[in-house]
Amino acid sequence: QAQALDNAAPTVLSLLGGQAQMASFRLLCLLGLVGGGSAVKLQNSTSKFLLRGSSNGTSSTKTPCSCQANDLAWKSTTRTVPKCVFIDLGAANGNSFQAFMSNQYGPVSNCPSGGQWEAVLVEANPEFTPALQSVAARFPGMVHPLAGTAAYMCQGQTSFSIDPDVAHNRWGSSMVKQFDGSAVVTVPTVNVVQLVAENTIPGDYVILKVDIEGAEYDVIPCLAKYSNVKLIDAIYLEEHGWLAGSSAYTPQVYAASKSTLLNAGINMPAYHSPTL
Repeated sequence: QAQALDNAAPTVLSLLGGQAQMASFRLLCLLGLVGGGSAVKLQNSTSKFLLRGSSNGTSSTKTPCSCQANDLAWKSTTRTVPKCVFIDLGAANGNSFQAFMSNQYGPVSNCPSGGQWEAVLVEANPEFTPALQSVAARFPGMVHPLAGTAAYMCQGQTSFSIDPDVAHNRWGSSMVKQFDGSAVVTVPTVNVVQLVAENTIPGDYVILKVDIEGAEYDVIPCLAKYSNVKLIDAIYLEEHGWLAGSSAYTPQVYAASKSTLLNAGINMPAYHSPTL
């Protein structure tokens, strides 16, 4: 993985492949970008991409399961060719992926290995499943939808409330907030840390886009405990402060976790997800 950028004084490196190519892509992402991309080497079938040999965390009274940040049973990918890895948490109907393809998270052509990339689109609202499947059909073997699945800090299942606001693409749908009169579904959760651990390599340019309506207050502290968190290059995090009280962590722990990620060299610019 390319060395972390110094946000105060980034250095421009030529695009000649390897480390230089990676550092240049990171620099370009700092120059006016609005979203996060990531590419992952996934298995031939999307269902096999997910997680290999994982276990649930211990349930608690406040959360569906407990943070699982490290597990010796996790299997690293055997892929050796680096690429961009776009992991989209809260993918909706694929709008953030379209922004990624439109170079709003950095020029896709600058991805490692001559512009190679893959994307994982995680979305809990099952109403968006057909749209995400359609996106995947346009990019076979490159876009892997995890539809009807909530991004979280462990594997388990959760209730998920569907925002009745159709005009705004049901933008507030959440596993931590209940809407009056809304539909509530039960969906599995996927461990974001395990997604990173099992599907990225040091040469990748990994960007995590996080717009998960309050669940970020559990995911970010857990992610900060991951022993190889430097695999991630950038996190584009939309925060929903009015939902922070549902977290298993205190505000102090959450703030310290963000500092840990920044100190690891991860770029975390101010971010607002394109939802509509």
